[in-house]
Amino acid sequence: MSLKRILNPESVAIVGASKDETKRGFQAIRRLLEEKYEGQIFPVNPKESRILGLKCYAAITDIKDNVDLAYITTPAKTLPTILKACGEKGVAGVIVIAGGFGETGSEGKEREKKLIEEARKNNVRLIGPNTSGMINVHEKLNLVGFREPPRGNIALLCQSGNMALTLMTEASVKSFQGYTYYIGVGNEADIRFHEYLDFFSQDEKTKAILMYVEGMRDGRRFLQQAYKTTREKPIILLKSGRTTTGKKSAGSHTGALAGISEVAKTAFKRAGIIVIENPDELFSAAETLANLPPIKNNKVAILADGGGHATIAADILSDLGVEIPRLSEHTQNKLRQILPEAASVRNPVDVAGGTDSDPSVFAYCAKAILKDSDIGGLLIVGLFGGYSIRFAKSLELMEEDAAHMMGKLVRDGKKPIVLHSLYSSAKPHSLNLMRYYKIPVYDALNVACKSISVLAEYGNYLRRYKEKANFVLKWGSKSKPEGKDIIKNAIRENRRVLLETEAKRLLQIHGAPINKEILATTAGEAAAFAEKIGKDVVLKIVSPDILHKSDSGGVRLHLRKKKDIERAFKEIVQNARKYSPGADIRGVLVAPMAEDGVEVIIGTKNDAQFGPVIMFGLGGIMVEILKDVSFRVLPISTSAAKYMIEEIRSSSLLNGFRGIPPCDKKTLRRLLSICSDLIESYPEIEEMDLNPLILHEEGLSLVDARIILKENIPK
Repeated sequence: MSLKRILNPESVAIVGASKDETKRGFQAIRRLLEEKYEGQIFPVNPKESRILGLKCYAAITDIKDNVDLAYITTPAKTLPTILKACGEKGVAGVIVIAGGFGETGSEGKEREKKLIEEARKNNVRLIGPNTSGMINVHEKLNLVGFREPPRGNIALLCQSGNMALTLMTEASVKSFQGYTYYIGVGNEADIRFHEYLDFFSQDEKTKAILMYVEGMRDGRRFLQQAYKTTREKPIILLKSGRTTTGKKSAGSHTGALAGISEVAKTAFKRAGIIVIENPDELFSAAETLANLPPIKNNKVAILADGGGHATIAADILSDLGVEIPRLSEHTQNKLRQILPEAASVRNPVDVAGGTDSDPSVFAYCAKAILKDSDIGGLLIVGLFGGYSIRFAKSLELMEEDAAHMMGKLVRDGKKPIVLHSLYSSAKPHSLNLMRYYKIPVYDALNVACKSISVLAEYGNYLRRYKEKANFVLKWGSKSKPEGKDIIKNAIRENRRVLLETEAKRLLQIHGAPINKEILATTAGEAAAFAEKIGKDVVLKIVSPDILHKSDSGGVRLHLRKKKDIERAFKEIVQNARKYSPGADIRGVLVAPMAEDGVEVIIGTKNDAQFGPVIMFGLGGIMVEILKDVSFRVLPISTSAAKYMIEEIRSSSLLNGFRGIPPCDKKTLRRLLSICSDLIESYPEIEEMDLNPLILHEEGLSLVDARIILKENIPK
């Protein structure tokens, strides 16, 4: 709770206070007074004596009382002096709305770096810069200017003022729910996303955390904190910058790299975060998760007053991975007693006109369905709330009674109801009653379906929580003495790339299956080893100065006869010397030709936001053209390796096809785990590429391996 004085301040100074109504220094004071902020307000402007009836101070150091937070509206060039004064005054934090920092390019990044250095030197935390501000809704601290922000139980972290306004407006117009806080994160130059998560995870009023993210400065710390937070509170997140154009836009707006969307998406989901891709579904998902219990078994029933809506809802939910099981015979019998003979009572349930004269039948059906032990939640779709409008005014009280009954079902039964109504925009009292009981009401069927699906998704995560990784890398914990020597030797020789023989040996000492190979220094040595193998071999040049062996003419395949091997050895060495005169040639690798199988690839790299990540996919054209790959942030568990393999679209090819036997996925899973251990063991590694890797019915063949070290590693 180190941010408590900043986000729950008892006093705030408005630095750059103004009498000009168009200036933020005026608007902030006016909003605090209008919304009756109960803390102390200190305008700061050396040219004014009073603003809006409040005494104005020449400098923040002139204020005699304690100051928790400073809202700074002055230009960027004034900030060093103001931060120094804030440090002298003991101000806990500042909000910097000025732009022109990391979001503008190299000069702005340098300016931002100096800004943070100044803030830290003066022991002052900083929100922003380039932020729209901050609101503590319950304490009526509004330092943004949104008029009457709706109060509720959702914390909003956002890197776009326009998105924040959209989400505020949606809550005001379409819901009874609202926010505890709004934080305009801005460039995230000082206070980071994970720190806000830590604060909100401990805030009693906050029940869910809603995020719009363009880029993150410390993605791994965020994942670690999110992993802790989602056990107790849901996090709902929309990440922009998924496309090339989107990434450029995000970079210019926040000054942070957008990262690889596939990496971010899978990492967020592993941390239990509900990832939303459609902005129209963002607030509804947060509202639902903040107010309803998660669905514990991924099974939902649909109750409809028309077959069309029921069928569409079933299709959408199935696409979202939610099960729609057949209701038990006992439940079906109960429904038959309530509904007319023409009704469908399996699931979806279609009332077939059974509610036209008495909408309270919805409540009796809901009660019977939610008592079914195999049902985790209920989606109601169609006309409810509009029967008095559509048919007769006399039905109004019946709908209201039904709303009360269903509200109490949710309150007492621990199972959620989500409602889709064609009459939501008409705002009948019956629907307001549903909202009063925290049952969300939506006019778009896809939004209603998504909302109940996130309850199932969150419930699924909580059930599997113990299988998740905590994203903590224990650097060097699994390293081997021989492995350290291999790395150190390359560094001593000023090499960033390990030789193929070194890379494979490093993998081997960590348990990876490597075929018998030899680094031959003479043609005779190569031929003799090939004779021992007794099958076709491949010869490859080994040189720290030649990374692309094929381009240099340094590879020969399907060799078996002694004379062919000796001739190939000499040709490879000659080609290498011609390709790179003066190259340090260590010898020629002699290895058995790999048997036929399925070609795959494993790779690792350092992601700008999340650190080390691992990739798996089918090799050859599959990875180059189809990009059929899966990603994980390291480290990974054995179960995570299993899911990585199953996630790719072409995973069925590994199960055998057209006479080709199934691949040894057990050994593949073990190799993925070994690669994870390897990266965790040696922080000097920047990238690793196992390509091609050929899977067989039993075992696998690592044909080539490349490991690249980081730059500027001390010798």
